[in-house]
Amino acid sequence: MSANANLEKSEPGSWAGARELLRRLRAIMQDHGELPGRLDRVVQLIADYMAAEVCSIYVMAPGPVLELRATKGLRPEAVRRTRLKVGEGLVGDIAANARPLALAEAQSHPLFAYLPETGEEVYHSFLGVPLLRGGRVKGVLVVQNVIPRSYSEADVEVCETVAMVLAEPIDRMIVAQGGDGRAASLPARLQGTPLSQGLAMGTAVFHQRGIVISRIVAERPDDEVARLRAALVEIEASVSRGLAAHASEAGREYQEILETYLMLVEDRGWRARMEDAIQSGLSAEAAVQKVQNETRARMLSIKDRYLRERLSDLEDLATRLLDQLVGDERVERGQELPDDAVVVARNLGPAELLDYERHRLRAVLLAEGSATAHVTIVARSLNIPLIGRCPGVITQIFDGDFVIVDGERGQVLLRPTESVRAAFSRSIASLAEEQAGFQALRALPAVSRDEVAVELNANAGLLIDLPSVRDSGAQGIGLYRTEVAFMVRDRLPDVAAQTELYAGILDEMGDKPVVFRTLDVGGDKALPFLQMDDDEENPAMGWRALRVSLDRPVLLRQQLQAMIQAAAGRRLQVVFPMVTEVAELEAARAILAEELAGWQSQGGNPPSEIKVGAMLEVPALLWQLPALFARADFVSVGSNDLFQFVFACDRGSPRLSDRYDVLSPVFLRLFSELVSEAEVASTPLSLCGELAGRPLEAMALIGCGLRSLSMPPARVPAVKAMLRSLEVGQLRSHLHDLLAAPRHSLRDDLAAYAARHGVQV
Repeated sequence: MSANANLEKSEPGSWAGARELLRRLRAIMQDHGELPGRLDRVVQLIADYMAAEVCSIYVMAPGPVLELRATKGLRPEAVRRTRLKVGEGLVGDIAANARPLALAEAQSHPLFAYLPETGEEVYHSFLGVPLLRGGRVKGVLVVQNVIPRSYSEADVEVCETVAMVLAEPIDRMIVAQGGDGRAASLPARLQGTPLSQGLAMGTAVFHQRGIVISRIVAERPDDEVARLRAALVEIEASVSRGLAAHASEAGREYQEILETYLMLVEDRGWRARMEDAIQSGLSAEAAVQKVQNETRARMLSIKDRYLRERLSDLEDLATRLLDQLVGDERVERGQELPDDAVVVARNLGPAELLDYERHRLRAVLLAEGSATAHVTIVARSLNIPLIGRCPGVITQIFDGDFVIVDGERGQVLLRPTESVRAAFSRSIASLAEEQAGFQALRALPAVSRDEVAVELNANAGLLIDLPSVRDSGAQGIGLYRTEVAFMVRDRLPDVAAQTELYAGILDEMGDKPVVFRTLDVGGDKALPFLQMDDDEENPAMGWRALRVSLDRPVLLRQQLQAMIQAAAGRRLQVVFPMVTEVAELEAARAILAEELAGWQSQGGNPPSEIKVGAMLEVPALLWQLPALFARADFVSVGSNDLFQFVFACDRGSPRLSDRYDVLSPVFLRLFSELVSEAEVASTPLSLCGELAGRPLEAMALIGCGLRSLSMPPARVPAVKAMLRSLEVGQLRSHLHDLLAAPRHSLRDDLAAYAARHGVQV
């Protein structure tokens, strides 16, 4: 009979068995014997408790790879010989995604990797959980059974709890043996998705790294529940104080973010799960971390994009709670933050980002993240470079590593050589000097050397963007993304709230023009109160933008009502996004006319002038240009979407990001033809999008005839400097012959032209 035969699994509602398991595991790991021997005892104990034929522990080793360090059930000779790369096989998948995996028939899973030296082919059922420490994967715990077995949620929870007890001593072993990968810390390059543009370099600081849970098992559950509840009260008060402190600085949108965040603190289900974990034998802080890991695993499998993106807010909240329970180490960490900090995390919440001292924060790197997450919105508003969707930042970066962040291309250079660091330092210094020189251009007109005037406007989406717009020297707001104000709220803002917002923007901008774009949601932008179709195979080409507004006219009517009221006695410019056919523009204009008539019938003061535009983003409009220009007061080209539709190239795909070039003859010829058609119709034509803010690309657009560009505020000075050093007529002559060439790109030719003629690009 096994020495652990008297250790029985707890019945539902009883925590005695789980507590006894944790006590024994803790005792084994605190023993002074050699770690391999202790791990052998651990896998035997867990296998007996779980009624499993196999229990194995894989530990992170240099590479990074996962190495089998202990097993009960697999062949002993496989220990220290069996290795899997992160992402390889079921074990590697668990490490890559930091979430559990339970399968009744593992060998039918597409990621199953057959390892003949282990003898595991006879085992069908598989349950694996990550060993997490400081937000990073340190290993994987696996149990297996011969017969197909559907592991229950209770089985997963037990294994996750056990993994928490094992993670700390295993982490110490990894560091002591150099197994965390530092021995192989050579220069490397990672590719992610640029979420907030900018260039930076500095010292990597792992978010949550300073939170160390030293007490995992607790003997007095009632005391731990009391500690948890007291910490929650303090968190609620802290967030409320933060809301009051930042309200005047950050504007209404940030208030909405924190108010939504505050609702999470009061979630009863979340609190109940933590208290249940305490009853199983965990300390309050260990219970918080356990529920945090479980929540991550559940939410990452949810299809709804908005709910998935709220995961970062939940993790932010859990981290604050851990800080409170272990002594509020966030304050201490803030004092130790280097002057050139590059924060690395799996994900971040918006309030958590603002906890870092802005003057010390250079950039943020996330393993996850998205373009519409709250933290991304705040980072863009604060002009903090942010790269997301880059899993390698968790597995390949270490605290204290020197990193270079290229937020333009989504690249991260790890541990660069001295020559690379020096070269990048020179580039940043040159850029800073250039930016300082741009300030002198702020009040100067945007005209070329041959007196061609170009309207340079800024894009915006939050009230806190407006100071940057004014400081940039932009002539106005060429694109105000109204959907951002909707995305940071958990409910539809009513007409009064929208009116206040739009009026505030017009007040801030004074006599400078503002173009409001109606809701552009769908695709990669979800609203919490609007059910989207998450099963669309190509969401960028699905139910989004004006299609949504016309199908849900209440949204559009309320937004137009608010704009009309906000612009009383002033000029109102409205542009409708993703117009696919002229009939859609006419339908939207008809709704606007009805709302204007309704407002005037009530005695309301109408705008002094209303201009209605269409976003040209769908290629189908290119064959409707005469009708479009006849019915639109102005047309704005959305270059981001138009480019991906023209080239059938997903702009978010790293594999295709460098395959096609916006400076191809095909794309530039399209703009030249658009300009010609617009001139014939005497319809103003502008362009907004990323390429408008890049000096070389902006030079090409101006050479094609465009005379109105809208870009991120920080880009306006550089584009103005380029324009004032350019002779437009000479460039147009040069481009004329190039546009007919069947070449992949004109980038090199245009760069050489700029160098020859002293154009500042």
